[in-house]
Amino acid sequence: MTKINAVITGVQGYLPEYVLNNEELSRMVDTSDEWIMTRIGIKERHILREKGKGTSDIALEAVTKLLEKTGTSPDEIDFVLCATVTPDMPFPATASIIADKAGIKNAFHYDLNAGCSGFLYALTTATQFIETGRMKKILVIGAEKMSSIVNYTDRQTCPIFGDGAGVILLEPTTENVGVMDMKLQSDGVGRIHLHMKAGGSANPASHETIDAMEHYIYQEGQHVFKWAVSKMADISVEIMERNGITPDTLNWFVPHQANMRIIEATAKRMGIRKEQVMINIEKYGNTTAATLPLCLWEWESQLRKGDNIILASFGAGFTWGALYLKWGYDGK
Repeated sequence: MTKINAVITGVQGYLPEYVLNNEELSRMVDTSDEWIMTRIGIKERHILREKGKGTSDIALEAVTKLLEKTGTSPDEIDFVLCATVTPDMPFPATASIIADKAGIKNAFHYDLNAGCSGFLYALTTATQFIETGRMKKILVIGAEKMSSIVNYTDRQTCPIFGDGAGVILLEPTTENVGVMDMKLQSDGVGRIHLHMKAGGSANPASHETIDAMEHYIYQEGQHVFKWAVSKMADISVEIMERNGITPDTLNWFVPHQANMRIIEATAKRMGIRKEQVMINIEKYGNTTAATLPLCLWEWESQLRKGDNIILASFGAGFTWGALYLKWGYDGK
């Protein structure tokens, strides 16, 4: 029986127009361009400022453009999977809101929350539906309005995050391209180091939680940094080794864009050159579930059919993983 692979046949991104740079940020909180660049590597980030607009609106821009450029009708989509930690609302799923706004009527849809690893987990999930032959066309979205949960008086976290969305079209193929291998891992011990303290069922919103500013990102930076450097590097090297990929045969490494030092440490451990690494953290910041598809979108024109690509991420939970794919088409 011929093996069915899940291959990316199109990718699109979207970033809100407004750009918040370090100079403006330094007038809002006690920080500076030098401090941010030295510790994180971010110069600017895009922010959705329009009142009443949410994650679904950012994602819709990317989805609409992807359907148009791939010549795909909304009626052809079987499944919409949205990775996000900033849903429009607790329910319904943001994927359902996106599908409705995009006119997608023949699909089922839901959200997936795995922190910054969300897109990688979502791509892995969608791959299973393609490989079984049950689905033909799937939209996998990573979209975030991180500015909605950022405390702009907290100098430790507010420089890190930006808003944005990326989406891929995933389809079946019998060619030797597409998703080849993946490994995902999690350790719930990380939940105490990176989370939002209030707003869930354990600690519902109240005057007290709002006054205590508990509806924003809480992060213990050193703990997260140490785990991220170790886990993202280890799992990326493991994927290389078990698939016989060497630094010379790897075309591209796509790391989660959380911190320049984490990216550099992971690349060094893999033995690859900086030129092999997709890096856009300086101009977009950490867009959480959107970082990986935004990289693929920005580098699309340089990608060639058969390119060996490894995607890797680390996020809240803790969650982490790596995925090996062979690119499915020559970028245009």
